[in-house]
Amino acid sequence: MRRILVLGSTGSIGTQALDVIRANPRRFEVVGLAAGRDRSGLDAQAAEFGVEHTALGAAEAEQLVRDVEADVVLNGITGSVGLGPTLAALESGRTLALANKESLIVGGELVTAIAAPGQIVPVDSEHSAIAQALRSGDRSEVRRLVLTASGGPFRGRSRASLAGVTPAEALAHPTWDMGRVVTTNSATLVNKGLEVIEAHLLFGVAYADIDVVVHPQSIVHSMVEFVDGSTIAQASPPDMRLPISLGLDWPHRVAGVGRPLDWTAATSWTFEPLDEAAFPSVRLAKRVGRAGATYPAVFNAANEQAVDAFHEGRIGFLSILETVERVVDAHEAPAALTRDSLIEAERWARESADRAIAASA
Repeated sequence: MRRILVLGSTGSIGTQALDVIRANPRRFEVVGLAAGRDRSGLDAQAAEFGVEHTALGAAEAEQLVRDVEADVVLNGITGSVGLGPTLAALESGRTLALANKESLIVGGELVTAIAAPGQIVPVDSEHSAIAQALRSGDRSEVRRLVLTASGGPFRGRSRASLAGVTPAEALAHPTWDMGRVVTTNSATLVNKGLEVIEAHLLFGVAYADIDVVVHPQSIVHSMVEFVDGSTIAQASPPDMRLPISLGLDWPHRVAGVGRPLDWTAATSWTFEPLDEAAFPSVRLAKRVGRAGATYPAVFNAANEQAVDAFHEGRIGFLSILETVERVVDAHEAPAALTRDSLIEAERWARESADRAIAASA
């Protein structure tokens, strides 16, 4: 019986994790729940699962991680506010099932320096796919990682044609149902850029050896190419409960958690190169990833401000990444990377992005 602490329990990842736990009561026990703002939803979940320990907000969630005995902490919090709970989980020696990519990307070396080998289990479908594929060979045998991207709602469009994109169009993702920021990031492909940084930090593969390919069907979730020319891909219908279940009980698989592919039906999978002229976000993400220090935190914070401005009608779609790049260009990393310097870098990035947005109005 694995004792699970679910952070972000009322969000998409949290509710699907509870679906997995509900279906496997002899395998998992919920010992704590934390939500962002939804107190009524949190209370209903606590009543259903008989949970005494709950928290509301990131600060309370971090304290809950330190106080509650658990085998696995599932961090499904959205945004860089998840950094504190991530650090707390690692410092306490618990397995961290990580869906909150921002905490790893923003925290960078602060996170990787305290993580024991195998302590972080990725829950993002792409990184879970890579973790599964890496079991097919030794790390020294890896030639490159290939992250797949659906291409979002604007796949195949030129950069010029994206100038008049509306918020409603940006939220019309063809495959996944996500929140506003993540869905917009998928439309700009900023999300894929963040995932490239995450892959580097999780698996220690150089940025030059991490590629992105567009796969509209979202069946192959990512691939690992080995030095002998073999490529191992993880394929399944798009359903986050599969990588969530692996995060809860890695490396063991939970029977019946997802439906398999139907190999008796004719189907086609396609793969296309990433159009970096129309979607330069991956290139920019690799640049800030190589720079390290507080640059990824600045990239992420400036993007969040720009996404909000886009949805509020203050800037256009193309101005999202233009704003982010302007802020990144102006940033100077501090002498030392600490939690305080990260907080200060994020504050500076948000203020700088707001000034850039106001100046462009």
